[in-house]
Amino acid sequence: MAAWLPASSCCHPMTVVAAALLLTAMVAAPPAAVALLHDDVEPMWGADHISFHTGGDGVETLALRLDRDHGSGFRSKGAYRFARYDIDLKLVANDSAGTVTTVYLTPDLVPPEDHDEIDLEFLGNVTGEPYTLHTNIFVNGVGNREQQFRLWFDPAKDFHTYSVDWNPRRIIMFIDGTPIRVYKNEAARGVPFPTLRHLRLDGSLWNADDWATQGGRVKTNWTQAPFYAYYRNFRVTPCAPSSPGVASCGDEQPESAGFDKHGAALHKARAEHLLYDYCEDQNRFKNEGLPKECTAH
Repeated sequence: MAAWLPASSCCHPMTVVAAALLLTAMVAAPPAAVALLHDDVEPMWGADHISFHTGGDGVETLALRLDRDHGSGFRSKGAYRFARYDIDLKLVANDSAGTVTTVYLTPDLVPPEDHDEIDLEFLGNVTGEPYTLHTNIFVNGVGNREQQFRLWFDPAKDFHTYSVDWNPRRIIMFIDGTPIRVYKNEAARGVPFPTLRHLRLDGSLWNADDWATQGGRVKTNWTQAPFYAYYRNFRVTPCAPSSPGVASCGDEQPESAGFDKHGAALHKARAEHLLYDYCEDQNRFKNEGLPKECTAH
């Protein structure tokens, strides 16, 4: 086993033995284990329309299917109070009108008045038209905080990373690392913000042709079914406190400087890709006035 050493080696015999043992260990060591998606998520509904596939790189992909019978959905096995959630997603290709593919954060079963939810919903469209990303935030059972974005790439051609960073200061949504939406914690002035419940990441593919595409004017073309959406590389990074002596993110103050980032990139993305912002819809709120989070202070 020591023959691989140069003949003129002056190494001590014990060194030769150690080197040989090291080489043997290197040859015999199994490849590093790749985290499998099915270890981190589980079917939530439509289990017969959910499948897992592992590629040559060892990365496992989850496929959701939608047909005339029903769609499908999954959820993460873990739930967290303040974390960053990242997942790669490839959307329904070709004529996806009427379909909705989702990534969202939600708690386990709670009364409707306690329900929090952070939504990213991808609204399909006719072939060649860009997807619309519909976002919303529910706190204590109340949503109506919609913002929509026009995706600037073909999300069905390849995987892209969609992320939600939820911390005591704000909720930030990202596409491929680019921030597109921020919802601040302004509880001090009466703006609801989710802080109490642990949230799981869920994903689903379902038919919503009563509203999804051009307000429901374009219906699902079932001759294109079955439809598929693909998920992989789910990662969760629990929030770490940035202030000395703070035990957990839940104890961190919302004004902590550790949560303040992304200003210039956010403004650029919104200027170029924002389609609708409830905070700019004066007609919608003409009777009661804009929500508090939409007004300067």
